[in-house]
Amino acid sequence: MAARRELTFLLAEPERWLLRAIAARLPPWMTSDGLTVLGMVGALGTGVAYALSTLSAAWLWAASALLVVNWFGDSLDGTLARVRRAERPRYGYYLDHVVDAFSTAAIGAGIGLSPYVDLGVALAGVLAYLILSINIYLESQAFGVFRLGYSRIGPTEARIVLVGANIALALSGPGAAVAPIATGAAVALVVGMFVMVAVRIGRNLSALSRLEPPPPPLSPYRRTAFTAASASTYPAPTSHRANPGSGRAVCVRTDAI
Repeated sequence: MAARRELTFLLAEPERWLLRAIAARLPPWMTSDGLTVLGMVGALGTGVAYALSTLSAAWLWAASALLVVNWFGDSLDGTLARVRRAERPRYGYYLDHVVDAFSTAAIGAGIGLSPYVDLGVALAGVLAYLILSINIYLESQAFGVFRLGYSRIGPTEARIVLVGANIALALSGPGAAVAPIATGAAVALVVGMFVMVAVRIGRNLSALSRLEPPPPPLSPYRRTAFTAASASTYPAPTSHRANPGSGRAVCVRTDAI
C-alpha cells in the first residue's frame, strides 16, 4: 500500500537484515505466493499440533517447529518481492492480511483445544489479536503509516513468547496445576491486549481530532441565514387536490394548510 512502513518492535532491525540475507539466497523457483502458502501451512500445522498435545506433550515441540515455519513463510514473502523488485502492493497487502487472519484463528483454536488453555480464553485472545490487527490497518489509511506492531511487540516477538511457553509446558510434565497456571497467564495476556488496543484507539482519536477539529457552533445570525438558505433551496412540498367546482386539480402548498 502507499502507507509508509514503520517497524518499531524489538527485533525489527535484526529480523530485517536476516530476512534480506535469506531472500537474496533463495532459488528462483521460490515465489512470494509460495512462501505465503508455506506460512499458512505452518499456522494450520501449529493449530493441529496444539490440539494433539492432548495425547502427548511432545506435540508442543512440533508446534514450536511449525511456528518457525509460519514465521519463515509469513515474514519472508514480502521481503522476497521487495528484494526481487517484483512488488504488487495492493495484491500483497490484501492477501497477506487475509492469510494472517486465518492463521491467527487456526493457532488460537488449536491452543484452545489443547489441555492447557480454556477454549473461551483462547478465542478471546484470537478476538483481541484481530482487533489489534484491524486497528493497524485502519491507522495505515487514517495516518498514512503502517505500524506493524504495538510499541516493542510485533508478530515475531509473539511467536517467541509462544515457543517459550511451549518449551516450559513440555518440560514441566503433567500436573494438576499446569492448566490453571497456563490459563491464568493467557487471561492476563488477553486483558493486556485489550487494554493496549483501547489506549491506542484513544490516542488515535485524540490525534485525529487535532488534525480535523470539529466545526465551530453556528452563531444565531449564521443559524438564521442557514435556515433561510435551506428554505429557498428546498421549497415547501405541494399537494394536488381536486377542485369540486371545476373538476380540475389545483396545487396547494402544504405549509399553508
